[in-house]
Amino acid sequence: MAQPRARGWRFAQHLAVPALAVAVVALLPLAKTGTAESTDRWTPLTPAKVSFTQKTGKTTTAQILGFNDFHGNIDPPTGSGGLINGTPAGGAEYLSTYLTKLRNAAAQAGVRDSDTVVAGDSIGATPLVSAAFHDEPAIEVLNKMGVDLSSVGNHEFDEGVTELKRIQFGGCHPTDGCQDGDGFSGANFPYLAANVTNKSNGLPILLPFTIRFYEGVPVAYVGMTLEATPGIVNPAGIKSVDFKDEVETANQYSTILKWLGIRSMVLVIHEGGAQSSPPAPLDPSGCANFAGPITDIVKGLDPAYGVVISGHTHRFYTCELPNSSGASTLVTSAGTAGTLVTDVRVTLDKKTRKFVDATATNVIVENGVKNPDGTWKIENGVPVRNPDLVDPKIKKIADKYRTAVAPIANRVVGSVTADITTSTTAAGESSMGDVIADAQLAYTQSAGAQIALMNPGGIRAAITYANSPGGEAPGQVTYGECFTVQPFNNLVVTQSFTGAQLKDVLEQQFVGFGGQTVQRILQVSAGLTYTYSASAAAGSKVSDIRLNGTPIDPAASYLVTTNDFLANGGDGFTNLAKGTGRVTAPGFDVDALVAHLGAAPVSPGPQNRITRIA
Repeated sequence: MAQPRARGWRFAQHLAVPALAVAVVALLPLAKTGTAESTDRWTPLTPAKVSFTQKTGKTTTAQILGFNDFHGNIDPPTGSGGLINGTPAGGAEYLSTYLTKLRNAAAQAGVRDSDTVVAGDSIGATPLVSAAFHDEPAIEVLNKMGVDLSSVGNHEFDEGVTELKRIQFGGCHPTDGCQDGDGFSGANFPYLAANVTNKSNGLPILLPFTIRFYEGVPVAYVGMTLEATPGIVNPAGIKSVDFKDEVETANQYSTILKWLGIRSMVLVIHEGGAQSSPPAPLDPSGCANFAGPITDIVKGLDPAYGVVISGHTHRFYTCELPNSSGASTLVTSAGTAGTLVTDVRVTLDKKTRKFVDATATNVIVENGVKNPDGTWKIENGVPVRNPDLVDPKIKKIADKYRTAVAPIANRVVGSVTADITTSTTAAGESSMGDVIADAQLAYTQSAGAQIALMNPGGIRAAITYANSPGGEAPGQVTYGECFTVQPFNNLVVTQSFTGAQLKDVLEQQFVGFGGQTVQRILQVSAGLTYTYSASAAAGSKVSDIRLNGTPIDPAASYLVTTNDFLANGGDGFTNLAKGTGRVTAPGFDVDALVAHLGAAPVSPGPQNRITRIA
């Protein structure tokens, strides 16, 4: 079970790698490696179970509790993001309760060791109750609920490398100080960053791995983020570091760890995949029609990595995926926002120090109250939360920050006429995307802006008509709700582009043009329309670009508004970094949304600006 650590641990961890290297080499003779053997009993529609090697002697069983993409969800998420197949779920107070339940259940079953592992994005893109305090609340609740280790994710770099190190080691924020008045001691758990290295010396910016002992059997946890992190965070904060290939890095460390006599390894990685229907609904512990970047990563892994705790995609699954030997590795993900916990049980051979088997089940972190007929109780369009499932020690922390942020968060700033959702059309356009683009255009029209573009990944939540977090009337929207939709505090900038450059920007939404590796459909403001062909060659997909019905002139200039993340080339949109005459609006992107909602009641965007053809 996870135990509290002294503050001195954070200083001692600087010496952890060399000290462990000496100690483990001295204590553990090297053993021969073997090829894993997979079982044929698993199907993609059942919880994953992998058999590795035949046991040769006594064994021990350990529990690994995994989750990912917590994103500072102190409060339960609302809307569809707070439901797992209709079950209300998530939030820090409830996540902690379920972690305790699962640890206790394992202990009662005779499992002596339990570690809680996070696959990145615990901070960044967080609701105001955490973001207003530079995500110190998120770290404090993770400390209190007993997290043992975490990989970095892309959002750990939202405020740059220097801020991430403050999150790890503690100290007051350099600009805002210690806002809650009681200091900040940092994460009690190590952040692992094996594939994030300093450009100056090639060494990892934080620990690359840590080692846990289960009844004397060492298991190494190697942590990393996706190699593509530079394309999805603001470049300004990561100029001093490189992000290395995931497979190469993992296997480099497996070689080192084998030299230390370690035969069982867990990769904790902020990259993932997704199930696809059928069936519908998807089983939280299933692996139906699975695909994603994690598949190729696992395919290249040393088979010593018997378990992979993954994330990033905000999807749930437990899978058996083939590793470099062709045998299976257990791969898991627990959705997002603390809505699920993965309960992994591993059996280890005490003689060979290898995994014998591993199983995984995703457990829903329920937070609702059931009606007598088995349905969930709803008031004002939001699930009623069950007070009996609240962890008091987490509530104490959460209430402190809720009280501190309430005057800001509960301020009514505007209204909507109906739910404004993040669901997209076949062309990739959402009603929330339309609204945000319109808001940014209106916010910068005094600078002459004619067009606004919004990256879909920057839209983090819907606005629900009936939601009343501060007791406001249905349809009224608070600042806190707006911040949950746009939590990055990006600047709003306007630049000049020619019509030809604008076409290149739109072409760069698609893989294969201008170095783009992931399709991302930009949300566009009213007046801009275009058509794209999904089957056309890269660079020739976009046609019939019009502004207020008039075809775009390739030689004419247009003033285009985006956030500064996009303007700096984020999300692979390097063509948006080619604008000229940049003008920065006052405030942040969330201020544009607030101003738009406050001008008049806002209806859902029409989703008719982008047309897709075959």
